[in-house]
Amino acid sequence: MRLVFAGTPAAALPSLERLAAAHEVAAVLTRPPAARGRSARLRPSPVAAWAAERGIEVLDPPSARDLDLAGRLAELAPDCCPVVAYGGLIPAPLLALPTHGWMNLHFSLLPAYRGAAPVQRAVLAGDRQTGLTVFRLVEALDAGPFWLRQPCPLAPRATAGDVLAELADLGAGLLEQALAAAAAGETPRPQPAQGISLAPKITVEELRLDWQGPAEAADRLIRAAAGPTGDASQSPLPAPGAWTVIDGKRLKVMAADPVAETLPAGRLASRKHELLIGTGTTALRLLWVIPEGRRPMRGADWARGLRADLAADPSPRP
Repeated sequence: MRLVFAGTPAAALPSLERLAAAHEVAAVLTRPPAARGRSARLRPSPVAAWAAERGIEVLDPPSARDLDLAGRLAELAPDCCPVVAYGGLIPAPLLALPTHGWMNLHFSLLPAYRGAAPVQRAVLAGDRQTGLTVFRLVEALDAGPFWLRQPCPLAPRATAGDVLAELADLGAGLLEQALAAAAAGETPRPQPAQGISLAPKITVEELRLDWQGPAEAADRLIRAAAGPTGDASQSPLPAPGAWTVIDGKRLKVMAADPVAETLPAGRLASRKHELLIGTGTTALRLLWVIPEGRRPMRGADWARGLRADLAADPSPRP
């Protein structure tokens, strides 16, 4: 099958690699180069870099509404356009171009969590199950008929990065199965009418930690904004990172553990090998943090030399 693959982040690579091994990938559609890292240099997306290394054409217009994109897709004449986390809306005129349409791998059991941040929202809600859906793109947000759905357990202490990595790997196989089903003439089925929920992108304002609330809520927020557990010293992905304000400066909290000890809400307690902060219930141990203008570091290392009476600024309540 001749494909044009649409995707942007690293989470799209397992699907791209698997499909490229079995099909002809004529081109990739991805978001334009963006500023990444402390240097803020423009860098191509992971999907663009992967394709460029293999001599595959890269299409990276500012918007999928670009007139040149429509013309080039018509010339490429793909049988299908698989989509994994492209990050932009596909306009109606493009949806009808491929024979089998645009086949999207979504990281939830649709119709739950339609939108840009299904994994983060599931972690934030404390869900115990998430899933995958392969569906056909339509003009309405994530509302198209589906070929396949697969439930997946969500571990109690998983970060959004953990869940996204697992779903990206599992989803590659599911997307390949859906392509085979479409090629065999199988038509997608309508999504269930019940259970619709939305998963808009998490804003920086939402990620401010409220130490007056329960430890469980703060812990979920930190994990919803964090990358893979084994990579806690790196920049938090796929969200901007949970944060608080201490001594007038923003502090990102990248990893934390609940502890049984209690402290006044927002109060810091620096020990020789750990840093605790109080919440409305029990405390949290801050494992990895990013102080304003600095690199990621262990919470206990950052806390050395801090004033003994230091506390986080209260979070504004709506």
